[in-house]
Amino acid sequence: MKAVRFARYGGPEVLEFQEVEDPTPAADQVLIEVKATTVNRLDLFQRDGNRPVPHLPFTPGLEAAGIVLADAHGFHAGEHVLTTRAAEATGGGGYASKIAVPADHLARLPAGVRFEEAAAAGLAASTAWGSLFDLGKLQADERVLIWAGSSGVGTAAIQLAKQQGAWVATTASSTERAEELRKLGANLIINHQQQDVGAELQKLGGVQLVIELVGSTLQQSITACAPNGRIVLIGNLGGKESTVDTQTWRLKRLTVIGGGQLRAAPRDEQNILQLIADKAFTPLIARVLPIEQAAQAHALLASGQVQGKIVLRHT
Repeated sequence: MKAVRFARYGGPEVLEFQEVEDPTPAADQVLIEVKATTVNRLDLFQRDGNRPVPHLPFTPGLEAAGIVLADAHGFHAGEHVLTTRAAEATGGGGYASKIAVPADHLARLPAGVRFEEAAAAGLAASTAWGSLFDLGKLQADERVLIWAGSSGVGTAAIQLAKQQGAWVATTASSTERAEELRKLGANLIINHQQQDVGAELQKLGGVQLVIELVGSTLQQSITACAPNGRIVLIGNLGGKESTVDTQTWRLKRLTVIGGGQLRAAPRDEQNILQLIADKAFTPLIARVLPIEQAAQAHALLASGQVQGKIVLRHT
C-alpha cells in the first residue's frame, strides 16, 4: 500500500509518499481502504516535533473515511465507513491507504454522504458534539459562545448548536469570515480583534455555555457567561496560559470543564453523518488535494489562510 510518512522532524518537506507493507488486522479489527482524510493542526505539531510521536517513521492522520475490504464483526465488504480514531489503527493514520480499525471505532456512512464530507466532518464535528452535548449539556433555549468560529470545530459547533435550537454567538477576524459564519446560522459574530467579546455578550445578558477553543481568552469567556454558566475548555489556539479573575468566576458560580482529547461516541458520530445525509449539517471544506500533495496541504494550513477543512484524497 501507499502512505505519507515522515522519518525525521522538520518542515513539510520531511513528508514522503512511500510504498509500505499492508496492515494485518487483529482479531477485533476491520480492514479499511482509506479514501479521504484531513489535515489537522496536530499533524503539523507531530511533524515538526512539538508533539513528539511514539516512533519514526510515522504516518499521521486522525480520521479516515473509506471502504471495508473484507467482512468482519458485522461490517461487510464494500460498506462505507468513518473512524475518528485512525491514529490508533494498525498500519498508521489516515495518510495511509489501508488501515485496520477496531470495529467499535467505526461509524457507517449513510447513502449520499461522500468520503470527503465524512472526513471533513470527522474529528472536528465529533469534538464539537462532545463539547456541546456530552460535557456542555447544551439545551434548546440556551445561548452559547463558540470561539474561533472559522475553525473546523467552530464551523461544526455552530451548525450542531443551531440544530439543537440554541442561540449562537461566535468570533471572527474579518468581514469575509463573518459572512461565511452567518450563512452557517450564527446569530451574532463578534470581531475579536476590534471588540471585547466578553463585554459585548454581557450587554445581552451573558451566555449559558462557552466552547473555549483559544485558551488565552478564558477571562473573556468568564466575563461572557451568565450566572451558573459553563465553560468547556477544549483548545488552546492562543496559548496554554491565561490570567483570570477568580472573584468573578466565584461570584458567578461558573463551572470550567477541561475537555481533554474530546470526541463523541461512534453512535453519536453516526448521528452527525445522518445530519449530513439529511442536508441539515454541511462540513466546511476549504480544499481537496491528492494525498501526494500532503506537504503543500501542511503549508496551506500553517498559513492560516483557509476557512474550513483541508481534505486529502487517496486515489
